[in-house]
Amino acid sequence: MSGRACSRRFRMRRTSVSASRRHVETTLDGWGLGGLAEPAALVVSELATDAVVHATGVAEFFELTLSCRDGVLVVEVSDSCRWRMPELGKPGPDDLSGRGLLIVDALAQAWGVRPRDAGKTVWVHLAESEDAERGG
Repeated sequence: MSGRACSRRFRMRRTSVSASRRHVETTLDGWGLGGLAEPAALVVSELATDAVVHATGVAEFFELTLSCRDGVLVVEVSDSCRWRMPELGKPGPDDLSGRGLLIVDALAQAWGVRPRDAGKTVWVHLAESEDAERGG
């Protein structure tokens, strides 16, 4: 279902992580993409948590955008914190954090970060069909 798009802003608070996850599930169910709701909600949960934890004090909001293009669900989370660009880490077995982008990387067809005038956007591509190959 290409050609759909939805953007919403959430306050920089921990309760916004679960609110953004519910928003993803509701939106995708409405678009007939319920099969992507669980992985997309997990991706958004990780990215929203990163925004809330690392960009707090910089801005009041983060923005979540969902769009469908050419058989791919595009998830974008934008915040105003440019000096903390996310990187795929290698946490040790005793580390309590640092696994969020590993989860995103495992679920995504592709992902990346792009700077904005005031901040950054982390984008993730999730294939609409289970038959799509990873890494495209």
